[in-house]
Amino acid sequence: MSSLLQFAIDAAGGIERFERFTTLTADLRHTGIIWGLKQREGVLTECKVAVQLHEQRVSHGPFAPSQNHSVYTPSRVELRSPEGTLIEALDNPRDSFAGFEMETPWTDPQLGYFAGYTMWTYLTSPFLLARPDVDVEEIEPWMVDGLPLRRLRVSFPPSIATHSTVQTFYFDVDGLLRRHDYEVDIQGRNAASRYLADYVDVQGIKMPSRFRIYPRTLENTALSDPLIVGVDLSNFHFS
Repeated sequence: MSSLLQFAIDAAGGIERFERFTTLTADLRHTGIIWGLKQREGVLTECKVAVQLHEQRVSHGPFAPSQNHSVYTPSRVELRSPEGTLIEALDNPRDSFAGFEMETPWTDPQLGYFAGYTMWTYLTSPFLLARPDVDVEEIEPWMVDGLPLRRLRVSFPPSIATHSTVQTFYFDVDGLLRRHDYEVDIQGRNAASRYLADYVDVQGIKMPSRFRIYPRTLENTALSDPLIVGVDLSNFHFS
């Protein structure tokens, strides 16, 4: 394992503690321009998220104005009623985004796919990066807001649904993840930077409770506007 990755995992609470748990739940609030662009504004503005930590399975709900919730896996997204009745399903969901750009609208199952894979990646990092099928390499540091952050260049296997195959993770002097760069393959490969802040201790694991995602330039600079996605999380619980 990369020494930086080991440092980051230890700073976040340690792999042994993380592996004691199977599920993470939290309350979630979304902001940003993407929801209006995708014609899904208000659908998941206030919701709950449940992430299976060791398999790619995530649920969001409710999908306003209904009380339905999603069941996301990389190969299928379902919308189910509170009683568990299947309302709608989308098989091979990533294929449905072929040719999509930033302004292309989404259906609710497509929203469930996007929200599912993003939150699985976000809420299992940096522990996710220790998987044997994930390639990790430390690259040169990068200055962010006047501070040098150490960086990991990460290559994900096809079996992991995520934004893009290659992503970059930035860590501060304490080993906490502070920035995360990627291209969003399912909407025209637009380049983005996710900033992480307001870490809280959740049962011995440090979790960021605030994400802000902005466009990224060819010079690797994150713009301050527009805010693509804002995520605020509270009431975390591992089980």
